Amino acid sequence: MVFKYPEDPKLDYIKRAVGLPGDKITYDPVAKEVTIQPGCSSGQACENALPVTYSNVEPSDFVQTFARRNGGEATSGFFEVPLNETKENGIRLTERKETLGDVTHRILMVPIAQDQLGMYYQQPGQPLATWVVPPGQYFMMGDNRDNSADSRYWGFVPEANLVGKAVAIWMSFDKQEGEWPTGVRLSRIGGIH
Repeated sequence: MVFKYPEDPKLDYIKRAVGLPGDKITYDPVAKEVTIQPGCSSGQACENALPVTYSNVEPSDFVQTFARRNGGEATSGFFEVPLNETKENGIRLTERKETLGDVTHRILMVPIAQDQLGMYYQQPGQPLATWVVPPGQYFMMGDNRDNSADSRYWGFVPEANLVGKAVAIWMSFDKQEGEWPTGVRLSRIGGIH
């Protein structure tokens, strides 16, 4: 879903809409699993959860690097690296598939990451890492669970901020944070979703 970032509406974000108005979302930061209970409102018992299934965790073909520039500023980047190779200052990510209904996504995870639970948005009247989506709002989550600015951190997205469904990849560059693109990822361009 494409939407205007609630904290700076000049920015367009793309995330999965995992919570609709009235849904109860619970996230287990240790297992990195989401539970979605549809149609719950505050104070109402939620019995039925949508079936979300997960594959086994496997090594990913992505590596996240961590380094410091000369001035001491920390930087990170993502590289696609074959499983039989390594990358200096890099950590091999793990991944698994998450399926909700007939839609499956690859979920990337940093195996040694400590979840940022203390930075989560805490909805009044709800335990930490549990949210009931208010009327006219939506709950968005990224597929990179250990490195995604999403509703877990800044709360709900108002309906007025929704732009539309992302249906194609227009352009995809090889680049690292803070650097110029080094190439085009031709295999990703034009993918229809």
